[in-house]
Amino acid sequence: MLLFQGLESWGLLVLRVFLGIIFIYHGMPKLMMSGKMSKGMGWSSGSVFFLGLVELLSGIALILGFYAEIGALLVGLVMLGAIYHKIFVWHVPFSSMDKMGWEFDLILLGAAIALLFIGAGLYSLDYMLGIFP
Repeated sequence: MLLFQGLESWGLLVLRVFLGIIFIYHGMPKLMMSGKMSKGMGWSSGSVFFLGLVELLSGIALILGFYAEIGALLVGLVMLGAIYHKIFVWHVPFSSMDKMGWEFDLILLGAAIALLFIGAGLYSLDYMLGIFP
């Protein structure tokens, strides 16, 4: 559409910021309450803490557009793991009225893959520093 032509980098900025906020939001509790969350996930508290650290740092990288492709790759891997666990370990359906299905995880994976392929755009530290032009 001609009306939005030339605004691609603004769209990438919006996508990066929103995706980054989601991962920071979900990473913080894993850092602050890793012991409690590990019981619900069936993981060690160290693994939950590491996952939270990856989510937090990747979210910050996405928001700033600093090594955004690496951040996108990491959150994509996190989402692949989440989808795997929901389908094969916890037997969660794609969508459900009484619990979160894995449809949310799938759209986050899609957003991460899009950023991995397209890059951070002009409004990013990557572009300003010439890291990933």
